[in-house]
Amino acid sequence: MGRIKRQQPVKLIIGFIFKEENTLKKAKGLLRRNFGIIDYESQILDFTHTDYYAKEFGKPLKRQFISFAKLIPPENLSQIKITTNIIEQKLSRQELRSINIDPGYLNMAKLILASTKDYRHRIYLNRGIYAEITLFYQNKSFTAWEWTYPDYKTADYIAIFNHIREIYAQQIKNK
Repeated sequence: MGRIKRQQPVKLIIGFIFKEENTLKKAKGLLRRNFGIIDYESQILDFTHTDYYAKEFGKPLKRQFISFAKLIPPENLSQIKITTNIIEQKLSRQELRSINIDPGYLNMAKLILASTKDYRHRIYLNRGIYAEITLFYQNKSFTAWEWTYPDYKTADYIAIFNHIREIYAQQIKNK
């Protein structure tokens, strides 16, 4: 019989897809109120990997990732996804979202994203929320799975997550 162990806290990350930087600024403010200090912000990148959001948000689209200083219990991910959905609704205009807010977390071994959509590689958490292992850490870098979104496979995104992992490694080392 295996022993049940308390899980180490994980690093909360948020990915944004947006058109207007003012909307991004408002979203970050609301997220700070809920999750505390932001300890990392990536550069703003062009988002050209799909037209999925263009009808709702317009074009050209941008992408940014942030992480938070306070580590979280991994079991909080479903509630965090519900909170980010509420923030998306608050920032909507005429029933259309103006920003996509994707929460997830990383630890030393993997990057997990939350979703409201089920699929063969997603695991149900609770309250309508699923988890997906999007990247795994191997050979000193995050690595994609066959199902990983195309943008998450890019060198720019991998570099961002490797950097956030370094921040996380320092945090857990200093605990």
